[in-house]
Amino acid sequence: MARQISAEKQQMFLNEDVRTLLPRMAVPTIVAQLITTIYNIVDTYFVSTIGTNATAAVGVNSSLERTITLVGSLIGAGACSYIARLLGSKKKTLADQVLSTSFLTGFGIGIVLMILGQLLISPLVDLLGATAECKVYSMQYASYVLYAAPFMIGSFILNMCLRSEGSATFAMIGIGVGGILNCFLDPLFIYGLDLGVMGASMATAISKFVSFCILLWPYIRKKSSVEISLKKFLYRAEDVKAVLSIGSTSFFRSAMTVVANVVLNNVAGAFSTAALAAISVANRIMEFPFAIILGFGQGYQPIVGFNWGADRMDRVRASYRFALIVTLIGSLVMSAILIPSASTLVHVFNRQADPDVLSLGTLCIILQSIVLFSHGVNSTINMFFAGIGKAKQALLMSTARQGYVFIPVIIVISLLKWSEGVVWAQAIADFLCIFISVPLGLYAFRLISQREAELTAKEA
Repeated sequence: MARQISAEKQQMFLNEDVRTLLPRMAVPTIVAQLITTIYNIVDTYFVSTIGTNATAAVGVNSSLERTITLVGSLIGAGACSYIARLLGSKKKTLADQVLSTSFLTGFGIGIVLMILGQLLISPLVDLLGATAECKVYSMQYASYVLYAAPFMIGSFILNMCLRSEGSATFAMIGIGVGGILNCFLDPLFIYGLDLGVMGASMATAISKFVSFCILLWPYIRKKSSVEISLKKFLYRAEDVKAVLSIGSTSFFRSAMTVVANVVLNNVAGAFSTAALAAISVANRIMEFPFAIILGFGQGYQPIVGFNWGADRMDRVRASYRFALIVTLIGSLVMSAILIPSASTLVHVFNRQADPDVLSLGTLCIILQSIVLFSHGVNSTINMFFAGIGKAKQALLMSTARQGYVFIPVIIVISLLKWSEGVVWAQAIADFLCIFISVPLGLYAFRLISQREAELTAKEA
């Protein structure tokens, strides 16, 4: 049954019009990302009713969640890219081995992170940027998130690899059910059981576990194109290198995001808890357009990877051009919606009517929305290089926005003691990233042409 499904997926990747294939792959991943974002926003909304300090604690712990998924991004993104290319080259047995080894390794590391995190929870939240006022809330929220670490990592890997074989819809269901469940559990635990911030953390942990179980189900029933088996757990230097070389681009992107958030939290917290809360609220709201951009890119990556592995350069070029156009137009449309709505959106999460939170949060959203097109184009170019296995270019692209461009910007703002600058930092970094993405984006087209010439010469 698995081989038959795999053959159907191959036909879909190789023959369907990219203008319909890309939406088919991207829409489920966008929906999954949006559901995740919605339950993050719902989480922030309910916690915000407790107070500004509780809201700040959610922002601090967003870095913890990203830290946990670093392992998932390192292994999952690399395995997804590699498996897509292996399936395109009709190497299913090797794809089974790569997935089995990747999944079991990630889950084991998650257990280690859970244990270490619980033992060091107090210094951990200090490191993540918790202020004295919000530290108790930060520790409460971190506690159950850490228990969910193995399942968060496992879900990330399973979700990515399901998309690599064309099962984007089921991947969406797995993530979506957990996200919807979290929206119902939040008010039940926070208010019904009077657990406060800890209740929000418990709701998140339970939803992550449920998503994990759903995503694992097709592998247990052997209904997936690629299989997971203890018998196929094997480390081969070639496979490890292939997974980690591409996975490192996602890892370092996520790592830079964590570092950037920690630096931003510490800089914002040094000015005021209100500034920290404002950044937390604005970032939660901006996760909505970011989720659409990321979901689109994740839907696009298996397409370019599969066709690159199958030597279909015509489809690689067509899908890349189409993806760039869609992300550019989509980003501009989202900006046009967000800018006039910024103040209203921040007000929803500013339940204590703190004027500083409202003004700073609104400005942050407006500034990031103005340069949202840069983030959209950067994401597509990054996914192109990651999909075809070009680790250096993917790494250069993925670590720019919240890494080697953003961190110097926020450090300069800190040195200048420009309190309002914390809300300008990301927008400034996004603008500067244009000077990196444009040359790499043009290089991608040249790379496709070079590969076409190589294949033509080989056939001659």
